[in-house]
Amino acid sequence: MIMREPTDVFGEWAEIGKDRGMEDSHAIAVNEMINFALKERLEIGEKFSFLDLGCGNGWVARLAANNALCSQAIGIDGAQQMISNAQSRGGKTKYILADINTFNSPEKYDVIHSMEVLYYLENPADIVKRISDSWLNKNGRLIVGLDHYYENKDSHSWQEKIDTPMLMLKAAEWVQMFKKAGLNEVETWYSNKHADWNGTLVITGIK
Repeated sequence: MIMREPTDVFGEWAEIGKDRGMEDSHAIAVNEMINFALKERLEIGEKFSFLDLGCGNGWVARLAANNALCSQAIGIDGAQQMISNAQSRGGKTKYILADINTFNSPEKYDVIHSMEVLYYLENPADIVKRISDSWLNKNGRLIVGLDHYYENKDSHSWQEKIDTPMLMLKAAEWVQMFKKAGLNEVETWYSNKHADWNGTLVITGIK
């Protein structure tokens, strides 16, 4: 059976306003991730650049841009309507419409964030390696949040429900992917975990 492209699915969601629901449902985990990454930048005390990979309507890029030390905040997404929604909301941000599977960043960043994106990609290990090799500045940080992973049983039916391909990996396999890409000080935790939810798997490492 031929499944739908993720960008087609999320483009439709953006058209009917479901992007705002995604923002609400991810807010706890994303705020925890952003606070973790930006606290580090504040301790360094220097201006930083920020990239949101799979930015949706741009809410995370706008959040980062509001930080006094943020020199630029960029969002990239493969769904045209998501980018249109992001641009319509204003803010001190720039948005790029591109296929993340083949995108090569012309710039380097101090913080790269991605929420609920990597498992939709054709080869996430390749993307993580490219980020590590050429998208991050020295001592830059990649921080990623994932809700679809093996230990989170509630997510096992999502591929069928949404009708788009999703890579299912164990938490340890995601961690190994980061380490194999050359990222250092890789750590992981579960955000917003409660009785009926295993939590968002957060993985982060520095160059």
